[in-house]
Amino acid sequence: MAYTDKKGGEAVRLDYKRLEKETGHEAGRALLAGLWQQETGRPLPPISKTDRGKPFFAGESYHFSISHTPRHAFCCLHNANVGLDAEEMDRIPDPRLGERFLSPAERQRVAAAEAPRDALLRLWVLKEAYAKYTGKGLGDFLKNTDFCPNDPRIQEIDGCYVAIITE
Repeated sequence: MAYTDKKGGEAVRLDYKRLEKETGHEAGRALLAGLWQQETGRPLPPISKTDRGKPFFAGESYHFSISHTPRHAFCCLHNANVGLDAEEMDRIPDPRLGERFLSPAERQRVAAAEAPRDALLRLWVLKEAYAKYTGKGLGDFLKNTDFCPNDPRIQEIDGCYVAIITE
């Protein structure tokens, strides 16, 4: 396990050669349990979900976000609202992502980028982190947000773009 500090929250990654969806979920949960134990000295409390599906700890002051890719799992535990997402840098994104979720200005930035695929992935990871942060999920509201592919909230960690948005 390794730790990366981001605005007071701790992002933790765990590497796997093969990480299926269920295993990714379990790995993320294990990371969360480890961070929780490290931070509070207590076992992981029950996890509730909002009406829109955002997980949270009822009655606790901590917030968390989990993301996993085929090879990695990431978790952030923070004392403020947080959204985290990760994508493998070698992923080939569906071009319809841009049409569906990017603002017109973002689509122009992707088209003008030296590496359009990377620009799209970087924007996508930030959009998903923002969707998790707001708790609204993926929707048309994302077209009304405007990010830049070189946003400093995007990190490159072990072949992944990782974005963390917090207060």
